[in-house]
Amino acid sequence: MKISAVDLYKKLVDDYKLIGENATISFTVKDLPITIKAKDSIGNLLQEWLKAWFVYNDIDFLENANSQSFPDFLLDKANITKGLLEVKTFDFDRDSGFDLADFDSYCNSLLENAYRLNSDYLIFAYQMKDGIIRVKNIWLKKIWELACPSSTYPIKVQEKKNVIYNIRPSLWYSERSRFKPFNKLKDFLFALNETRHQYPQTRHSNAHWSRNVIRNY
Repeated sequence: MKISAVDLYKKLVDDYKLIGENATISFTVKDLPITIKAKDSIGNLLQEWLKAWFVYNDIDFLENANSQSFPDFLLDKANITKGLLEVKTFDFDRDSGFDLADFDSYCNSLLENAYRLNSDYLIFAYQMKDGIIRVKNIWLKKIWELACPSSTYPIKVQEKKNVIYNIRPSLWYSERSRFKPFNKLKDFLFALNETRHQYPQTRHSNAHWSRNVIRNY
């Protein structure tokens, strides 16, 4: 069954009613089972569970053979420029600590693969107490609905020793957040372009970046 990201979200949230459900992680060696209380593996396991849920519900998909490459899943087997789905997870009792994309490689990829701008991000927030994992909330967002400005650059990034590494998400789920997500794709692209202009390592190659991305899009 071919399905869009929007219909996938509705099926998970409205039909399957996953929000609020609980899970546990167990590990058994010989006759000694234990319940895992560490949070390190929750993201990977939720993604594995989602893949199994796709199969169980006869949903068409392709999984990226390289777990470190974008995207995690393709929902359109016939067209690799559509149905790109990235899965993210985070502990709701802490900030959304995941990365949206590597700053440099993402900017470079848009010059030839601007369709990445239309990718969907399926985000799971969880809470864990005494080994019980609760699905707190689920969102389906575009990258510009997750990214935001910052006090340092026009787009929020992870920066260490004056080197930009990743594009970081906003606290889109919090009304108290100082910096709000971008409203439109063009605002996101403008912020990326301005950040590239301000960042010394990309300033020299930024003359026609946004124009070329828009042309490719």
